[in-house]
Amino acid sequence: MIKDSKEERREYDYLIVGAGLFGSVFAHEMTKRKKKCLVIDRRNHLGGNVYCEHIEGIEVHKYGAHIFHTNDKKIWDYVNQFTSFNNYINSPLSFSKGKLYNLPFNMNTFYQLWGVKTPAEAKRIINKQIETYGTKSPENLEEQALSLVGKDIYDTLIKEYTEKQWGRKAVELPAFIIKRLPVRFTFDNNYFNDRYQGIPKGGYNTIINGLLEGIETRTGVDFFEERSILEALAKKVVYTGKIDEFFGFKYGALEYRSLRFEHEILNTDNYQGNAVVNYNDKTYDYTRIIEHKHFDFGKQDKTVITKEYPEAWTLKKEAYYPVNDHKNQEIFKKYKEASMCLENIIFGGRLAEYRYYDMHQIIASSLTKVNQVLQKETIG
Repeated sequence: MIKDSKEERREYDYLIVGAGLFGSVFAHEMTKRKKKCLVIDRRNHLGGNVYCEHIEGIEVHKYGAHIFHTNDKKIWDYVNQFTSFNNYINSPLSFSKGKLYNLPFNMNTFYQLWGVKTPAEAKRIINKQIETYGTKSPENLEEQALSLVGKDIYDTLIKEYTEKQWGRKAVELPAFIIKRLPVRFTFDNNYFNDRYQGIPKGGYNTIINGLLEGIETRTGVDFFEERSILEALAKKVVYTGKIDEFFGFKYGALEYRSLRFEHEILNTDNYQGNAVVNYNDKTYDYTRIIEHKHFDFGKQDKTVITKEYPEAWTLKKEAYYPVNDHKNQEIFKKYKEASMCLENIIFGGRLAEYRYYDMHQIIASSLTKVNQVLQKETIG
């Protein structure tokens, strides 16, 4: 096949739009294979939503709590090549109606709710409430939750928090949002079941900096403001932004929920005694308070907390949680089909795929995409 002379003159093999985990992993892997990459990001820093700010000696998760967890040893070994992890175990609390409850729902929670001390007692209460309030064919989130855990847990720890998070009544939300709810009949506050978990020492910037070492990066660059110039620089584009924006919203804008973060430096060494405390009640506009030093067992004299406020999303706000209802999925399918027709554009990541990813899943997805692209290039 005769190559286009313009393609031969392009400065980079890949222009990677977005310096989050997907784009950074892709750039790292392709650079190892002698491909020349340029990574750009609209924000003024690298790392996407895992970016950390160093404040008062504390690694502050700028865009909300990020706890790395996985059962995949290959992914665990992959991230550990850039830094070591501490042994932080996520054990959040929920403040509801004047009391603190352990999460996820476990025997500690059931003792706090009902004073029960054995799994058999807890099961009897939950099963009786499911029988009374549940339904075999839930049509909304409220019915689904009542059918999974009963009324007490739903009213105390789910209903108001979820309605704040999504900005809609629970009876107006689709049932699939909570296909399952973790219920443990052990005294175990470990939120995740994964074998490997923790926070990277030095914060997530250590991983991003390791991934992008030796790779040209440019921050504060809006791909859409300089699109033609940027696309002309590389043979292929790896796009990790919103897929509807890439196509000029021609099929309509996909919907998201947004978040707002308020960070505070406090002149105390310990504000809440835990990294994450959820605020269930509607009397609080925020859904949780994060105290960052507890992610790394900090002993600093001061502390930094972050209040997390869910917000209605607009095109001018950051997109965090996709609204994966039927209407939006139908719109996304059109963009997905359009994306498959573009030979030199590679789409990947949570915004380009319109789905929620945990960090280990993003890394795995990027590694898979690298292999797919290389195989295609070999065949081609």
